[in-house]
Amino acid sequence: MSRDAENDLNQAYILMRTHYGHLHWWPGETPFEVCVGAVLTQNTSWTNVERAIANLKAARVLNPRRLFALPEAELAELIHPSGYHNVKARRLRAFLSVLIEQFDGELSRLFAGATASVRQRLLAINGIGPETADCLLLYAGGHASFVIDAYTKRIFSRHHWCQESVAYEELKRRCEASLPRANAAELLDYWQDYHAQLVNIGKDYCRKRAPDCASCPLNVLPHAAGPLPA
Repeated sequence: MSRDAENDLNQAYILMRTHYGHLHWWPGETPFEVCVGAVLTQNTSWTNVERAIANLKAARVLNPRRLFALPEAELAELIHPSGYHNVKARRLRAFLSVLIEQFDGELSRLFAGATASVRQRLLAINGIGPETADCLLLYAGGHASFVIDAYTKRIFSRHHWCQESVAYEELKRRCEASLPRANAAELLDYWQDYHAQLVNIGKDYCRKRAPDCASCPLNVLPHAAGPLPA
């Protein structure tokens, strides 16, 4: 990533935060709720995830052992609003199986160790891909691990900071190298909020179809691609 692009990335955060304020993402009352949300949000909107989590709370099963004790069909029914509910029920159970059987249900033990090692531990769980693993690390585990999602690639490619075809791990590496902070606590907060800001920009302005470039807080950056066809 060029020096100009690195400067733009840091300037982009200032512009986004000025527009939205600090977003205090990820929404969740506990680290475990964050983990459940990270699995359920695959291929769906956060509104649907909130409905699914509300069902789990109403059923009083939003803790590792109670959730794991549910029959898979019952779990699938509770998380039905999140979409692909049968697949996600299996993925949740795979995560819970590792958490309970290998780490006694304690997230602190699951997330203990060097970031790279914990990431590989998560990636070994069926249904946990790079994006979900990085969400778990960054928002539930206290590990500085930058999250790349479809919004990130779309925004970055439209501003010529990367090609849309760039591999996940390559763009993650570039972002982590380009967005440093003075200490671990500041870095964690920076990357947590940076990802949240990109999600909002992607939803509100940098839409896949009919992007609103004219109103976007990032439209002043010199690498902006300009309006795209609807």
